[in-house]
Parts: sequence; structure tokens; C-alpha cells
Amino acid sequence: MKKIFTLILMVAFLIVPISAFAEKNDETVTRIILVRHGETDYNKAKRYQGWTDIPLNENGLAQADLLAEGLKDFPIDVFISSPLQRAYVTTQKCAALQGKEIAYTDPRFREINYGDWSKQYFADLRKNYPDQFKLWEKMPWLVVLPNGESLKDVQNRAREALNEVVMRYPGKTILIGAHSYVNIVLLCSVLDIGLDHFNQIPQSNTCVNVLEYKDGAWRVVLMNSTTHLKRLY
Repeated sequence: MKKIFTLILMVAFLIVPISAFAEKNDETVTRIILVRHGETDYNKAKRYQGWTDIPLNENGLAQADLLAEGLKDFPIDVFISSPLQRAYVTTQKCAALQGKEIAYTDPRFREINYGDWSKQYFADLRKNYPDQFKLWEKMPWLVVLPNGESLKDVQNRAREALNEVVMRYPGKTILIGAHSYVNIVLLCSVLDIGLDHFNQIPQSNTCVNVLEYKDGAWRVVLMNSTTHLKRLY
């Protein structure tokens, strides 16, 4: 039942426009706008990038521009980013349209370290690591990537960074530009669900998640919204 509820919740979030949250102004709430970067050639080619610093492609730049446009009426106090350029440029575009700059980058918001799988195509990994890759696709929370990280490793570092953001900017609205796996493990963490729910949580390029923190408790009010991209499709 819990899994079904989670799925229903996520489908509902997909159809809610970002603007629906723009007028809320409760100074006791710290709001996190957690976004994923725009598309890269590695995303398009189904190739793992992880810590490899791949730039946005032409479509990814267009997606980032539409994200910035979609958020322009949502006042944001602070912009923080992963140091990887695909996330940084996405975040920078959002900040620039509000006349601001990125406050700082935090390496704890980097994508998962794929280790030996970095730069490799999914199809090649399926062939060269058949058993491990099959487990990775079905139950990724059980895998420690060769010379890389586990999802729990990523969750621990990203949650530590998120906790610091909340303590540093109470009552503010903060945009964090990050990556799909980072976002998913953070959503699992704040929803207090296990990483065995990882495959149930989609994160599309330039998707928006809105998290609110108040009195020691989290709630997710928007998840995987891509309504800003409607002009591209």
C-alpha cells in the first residue's frame, strides 16, 4: 500500500504547475527548490557521466532557459549548485534571470561517482558486467559501484549538505541545482522512505521538486515537475 500511495503521489505532482507555489509566503518555512540539470549528450546517448564534467547540449541549454523562465516569478533568495558544469550552468541561468549569482557550489551535491562505469554506455555495461548491471537496474540500493559509490554513500553526503543549507538559511527559499540520483536519494530521505523506493521516483532533465522544512519536519509539495518544458514538445 505504501508503494502504491507513493506512485499516486508522484503522478499527481507531475501535473501541478510551478506557479501554484509562487504566492506562498510563510517566513517560518524554509523552502528548497531542488532541480536537475538540463540534457547532455551523455544523457541522450545513455552513457554514464557521474563525476565526469559533461556540458549541456543544445537541447539542455534550451531546457535550462525554459526552467529559468518558469521560475522567474518565484522569488528565490539563494542559489547553490553542484560544481559540475551541467548543474552549474542550469543553476546560473535561473539565478541570472532573477538578477542574482550562485552563492556557492558544494561537491556533496555532485552526481554519484560511477567509478569504473564512468563514461561507459549502458549497453556495454550490460554486456561486460551482466550480473552486477542486472542487479543495478533492478535493486540499485544493493550495489556498490566498482571503485565508485553506493546510493547510501550519495544519500549521506547530500543529506549532510542539505541539513547545512537549512540551518544556514532559515526561512529562505533556496534553489539547489543537482543531479538525478542526488535528487532521488534526498527525496527518499526527506520522505522517510527506504532506498528500495529508488526506482519509483523519476527525475527528468530540469525537473523541479519543492521541499518545505518547518519545525523539524519536511514535506514534499512538488515533485518532478516539467511543465516549463511544454514549448519544447
